[in-house]
Amino acid sequence: MNKQTEIFFAFFRPSIVGFGGGPATIPLVHKEVVETYGFMTDEEFTDILAIGNTLPGPIITKMAGYIGYRVGGMLGLINAVLATILPSAIMLVLLLTLLNEYKDLPFIIGMTNGVVPIVGVMMAVLTWNYFSKSQKSLGWKLSGLILGISFITIILLNIHPGIVVIALLLFALLLPVKRSHET
Repeated sequence: MNKQTEIFFAFFRPSIVGFGGGPATIPLVHKEVVETYGFMTDEEFTDILAIGNTLPGPIITKMAGYIGYRVGGMLGLINAVLATILPSAIMLVLLLTLLNEYKDLPFIIGMTNGVVPIVGVMMAVLTWNYFSKSQKSLGWKLSGLILGISFITIILLNIHPGIVVIALLLFALLLPVKRSHET
C-alpha cells in the first residue's frame, strides 16, 4: 500500500465510525496513525493533540491536516483532510434525511442514546493512557499536580483548555534546563 493510500485509510476509517464529533474520533485516529501505520510515536501524537487544542477550529481536521502534511506533504494534507471530512459530510446528509423521517421511533431514540456511553469509555481509555505516560515521564506527584490544576482551571473555573495548555507551555519555558549528558 502506498503512503497516500495509508494516509487516506488512517483518517477515513475513524471518520466513518467516530460518532460523537472530533474528540470522540481522536482515540480511533491514534490507533491508526500510531499503532496501525506507525506514522509517529505516542509522544509525537500527544504533542500534536496538545498544540491542536490551543488553536481555533475542529481538532480532528487540524490534526488530519498536520499529520497528513508531515507524512505525505501537501498531497497528504489534502488527502487526510478530505478523508476526514467527506465521509462525515456524506453520511450526515444521508442519515439526517432518514433520521428526520423516523426520529420519533423508540428504536432510533435508543440507538442514538446508546452510542454515548461507548464514546465515554473510549475517551476514558485514552485519558488513562495519557496519564500513565505522563506518570512515567514526570512521576506521580507532578502528573497529579498538573492533572489537578487542569481539572480546576478547565472544569471548575471554565477556562478554555487551549489557554491552559499555552500557560503550561509558557511555564515550562521558564523552568531551568536540565543537562543530562554533561561531560
